[in-house]
Amino acid sequence: MKTMRILKVLLPCLALTFLAGAIIIYPERYITCCFQGFAMWAECVLPSLFPFMVITLIFIKTGIAEKAALPLKRVTGAFKLPPAAAICFVISICSGYPAGAKAVAEFYESGCISANDCKKLAPLCSTSGPLFIIGSIGIKMLGDKGAGWKILIAHTVAVLGVGFLLSLTSKKGQPSQYRRAKVDENVLYNAFYGAIISVAVAGGFIAFFCVAAQIFTDFNVLLPLEKFLCLFTDSATAAAVCRGLIEATSGCRALAGTDGRLIIPFAGFLITFGGISILLQQLSYLLKAKVNPLYFIAVKAAQGILCFLILLPFV
Repeated sequence: MKTMRILKVLLPCLALTFLAGAIIIYPERYITCCFQGFAMWAECVLPSLFPFMVITLIFIKTGIAEKAALPLKRVTGAFKLPPAAAICFVISICSGYPAGAKAVAEFYESGCISANDCKKLAPLCSTSGPLFIIGSIGIKMLGDKGAGWKILIAHTVAVLGVGFLLSLTSKKGQPSQYRRAKVDENVLYNAFYGAIISVAVAGGFIAFFCVAAQIFTDFNVLLPLEKFLCLFTDSATAAAVCRGLIEATSGCRALAGTDGRLIIPFAGFLITFGGISILLQQLSYLLKAKVNPLYFIAVKAAQGILCFLILLPFV
C-alpha cells in the first residue's frame, strides 16, 4: 500500500518534470504546438460546444430539465436508471464532451440523483456531439459528411449499448430520493459564466495535451504501442492513433492526413474513448459525483472498442 501511494505521487511528478524539461529545451517547437492546440479548439470545439453548454445550464438551473425528466420515470426505470437519465443523455448527445458529465454532476449536487445513479449515468452520458462528429471530423477533417454520419451512429450505438447493459446487470442500489432543486436566482449570468468557464477549461485541456502528445511523439515514448498497432495497420495510422490516445481531436486530424484503410474505425474509437484529455475533462466533474475513475475509463475503453468493431465492415 505504501509503495502504491508513493507511485501515485512519483509517476505524475516524473511525467510533469519530463514535459516541463522538454518545453524548456525546445520552447520554439512546443509554444507553436500549444498555439495550434488553441487554434484547433477555436475552430473545431468552441462553435459546437459553447451554445449547447449555455442551453444545458439554463435548463438545469431553472429546473426545467428536472420537471421534463419526471414523465420519463417509467421508461428509464425499465433500465434501472433515474428519470434524469434521459435528460442527461439528450444534453450529452446534443452538446458533446464534457456537457454530459457536467449535467450529471449538476444533478448530483442539486440532490436530484444519488451517487449510485451517477455511476450508471456517467458512461451513458459520455458522448461527443453531432456538430463535432459530422461537421469537424466528417466534413472538415475527413472531407466526407457520410463518414461523419457513420461515426456518429456507431458512436451512439456503442455508448447506449454498453451503458444500458451495465445498467441492467448492475445491482439494485438505494432508490434515489428525488427533491426539487432550488431555482437559481441569477440564471442567465450563472449559465453564461459556467459555460464560458467550462469551454475555456476544455480549450486548456486540448492545448496542453496537444503539447504533451507532440512531446511523447518526439521522444518516442509511445513507440512500443505504435509498433504493436503496426501489426494491424500502417505506421502513419498507428502514430496518429497513439497521438489520439493523448488528445483525441489532434489524433483524428492526424488520421485524416493518412491513407490507411482503418481511418474511420480508428476515428470512431478515438472519439468514443476520448483519450486522456477528454477523459480528464469529464472526470473533473464526475469525481464530484463520486464516480470511480478506473471504472469509468474501463467502460469508455469498452465503448470505444465496440464503436471500432461496428465501423469495421465499412472500411
